[in-house]
Amino acid sequence: MELILKEDVVNLGYKNDIVTVKSGYGRNYLIPTGKAVIASPAAKKMLAEELKQRAHKLEKIKKDAEAVAETLKGVSLTIATKVSATGVIYGSVGNIQIADELAKLGHNIDRKIIVVKDNVKEVGHYKAVVKLHKEVSVEIPFEVVVSVNTLINPPNGQRSVRGFLFLFGVGELDKKSSVDLEFSSLLVCKS
Repeated sequence: MELILKEDVVNLGYKNDIVTVKSGYGRNYLIPTGKAVIASPAAKKMLAEELKQRAHKLEKIKKDAEAVAETLKGVSLTIATKVSATGVIYGSVGNIQIADELAKLGHNIDRKIIVVKDNVKEVGHYKAVVKLHKEVSVEIPFEVVVSVNTLINPPNGQRSVRGFLFLFGVGELDKKSSVDLEFSSLLVCKS
């Protein structure tokens, strides 16, 4: 079944693309939600005329996407997350966390256009792709590090740190080596 997309659909196509999909997907999801219309000969002619009229507007949208891509080119992110004693992340790091970190840096990017190819479940270096336009995308490297939990007050009045002291250079967690730390033995003096 041939359809004309009325908006961008992830892993299918962009607005005004003519795509071929299975009939059930088209009839039961794309057409009822208004994301696509049937690609009849009349609809194809209307699309061609509309694209001809909107060519300069589409060029402006592409230039805006290229400008945003230039601002994102040198960006590298560090995402701090909670990690178990074996080095496995509680949960995973995905496009939502990357969008939040980009927002902290002043880049308001919709999380729906961020694609993380790898399953991020461990501490390490990864890459995400921001698809700004069908012809413009930016690869953003990010590093997942261990966050240091807040200081807590144990019953005896001493203060201890829960978690690894990875961010402060005291210990480093490597994927290939196992690090066993006794959390209760790490003490911090009261200030």
